Order: sequence, then structure tokens, then C-alpha cells
Amino acid sequence: MILVRRFKKRYALFLLFVLYVIVCQSCMKMRMSSVKTQAYFEEKKVDYVDESIEFDGHSLHYIQTGNENNPTLFFVHGSPGSWDAFKTYLNDSLLLKKYRMIAVDRPGFGYSDFGSPENLATQSKWINELVRMLDNKQPIALVGHSLGGPLIVKMAIDDPKLYSHLVILAGSVDPKAEKPELWRPILKSKPLRYLIPGALRPSNDELWYLKTDLIDMKPHLDEITAEVTIVHGTKDRLVPYSNMAFLQKELVNAKKIDTLSIKDADHFIPWSHFEIVRNQLLKVKHIN
Repeated sequence: MILVRRFKKRYALFLLFVLYVIVCQSCMKMRMSSVKTQAYFEEKKVDYVDESIEFDGHSLHYIQTGNENNPTLFFVHGSPGSWDAFKTYLNDSLLLKKYRMIAVDRPGFGYSDFGSPENLATQSKWINELVRMLDNKQPIALVGHSLGGPLIVKMAIDDPKLYSHLVILAGSVDPKAEKPELWRPILKSKPLRYLIPGALRPSNDELWYLKTDLIDMKPHLDEITAEVTIVHGTKDRLVPYSNMAFLQKELVNAKKIDTLSIKDADHFIPWSHFEIVRNQLLKVKHIN
């Protein structure tokens, strides 16, 4: 009888474990469905485009709002995340008057090959191709938050003539400031990686790549020729505030550098300080 009870208990625990693994594959994807996207923009009374572009066997998903003929703000989210990190900006009436706005799902997130992350070089190659496909012959400003910050820097290095302005929001660009946690490669290995739910899995992978990516990118920072705006919270616990000074020192050929330190702000300034960030976007001069 005791053996039977132990067997049942172990069997129940095994079933719970299997159920957890199955649930991990479907939960915490951190993306907004097309149905919810439609409902969101209908409520805001904002016209939008919801599309995925296929090329070279890959898919990149994006949302677009605003006048097709206006200069572009192109938003790139952090890790983890998806286009909807910038949904409040995409329906802002002041920004809509001035810009066409596009927010992309980075590779491995949202509806862009979900679960298959790539390093900065590959992401830059693919997203630059998307930008060229959507080019309306008007100036383009890149807006990147967190890991989206170094990615837009890499995009501008790879195709400097394509972009007029970079807006780096709490961007992790300094390789010395990046301290990759030693437990990340453990969670990258099989079968442990399958215990990480949803978007946290590709996030863990790319954050482990990041320091090497930043080391490789540093010698090319002097190739940035666009205007640059840097916004960072002074009490950012995830991406050190020292990144601002690093960028000011390294972007020696940027046409212009504007900085804004938000006193006592943490890492999540696109949401906690929306009006401040929105007003910086309205000040982007090179695309007026």
C-alpha cells in the first residue's frame, strides 16, 4: 500500500513536470494577438498596418501608423518584448501629426520567428533589409530601448546613409558595463532551456551573446554620423547610467549629440516617463 502511494505521488509529480514543460512552450510570449491589436487601435481610432514580410526564409512582423508620406520613427524594443512596447507612442496624436511610425518585432520575439534569437549582426542585417523595403524616401530616425539601443547603433553602423537620427533610450552599449550572469549559459543548454517560459528563453540567449556583440561593435562606433539623442535614468539598475558618458566619448563623428538624464529614473523610461520621451521624439530636428 505504501509503495502504491509513493508510486502515485511520483507519477503525479512527473505529470506536473510534463505539464509545466508543455505550458512553458505557450505562456509568457509577451506579444499582442492580431485580435487584440485590432481592438486596441479601433478603440484609439487610429488606422494601422499589421504585416509580416518574408525574405530569405525568415519573417519580420511590424505595426505601422501615421501618414505614409511623413518622415519615419522606427521603434526597436528591448529584451524580452515586442512591438507593443511602443503602442502608446504609435497612437499619440502629436507624434501622428509629424511622423509615420513603425514598431518591429525583433527576430526571436513577437511574431518574428518567435523563439529563435539572433546576435546583433544578424538582427541588424535583417531589420535593415526591412527598413529598406519600407523606405518612403523620407528621413528615418531609429528609436531603441534597452537592447534595442545597441541594435539601432549597429544598424546605423551597417547602413549609415539610411538613418538621420538615433534615439537611444537606456541603451546597453558599453561592453565594460555589461556583466553577463554566469548562470545564463547553463539555462541555454538542453534540456534546461525548455524549462524557461515563453519569451524569456530567447531573451536569455541573446543577453548571453550581448557582451561579445558589444566588444565587436566598439571599434566601429566612430562610424556613426547621424544625429544622436541619449536618454537615460540616473538610477537604472539594469543598464548602468555610465552608458551615457561612454556614448558621448565614443560617438566622435556623430553630427550632433543631445543628452537627457532623468533624475532617479529606473530602466523603464519609455513607460514611466512617457511625456518626457515623447517630447524628445518631437524634438528630433533632422527629420522636420
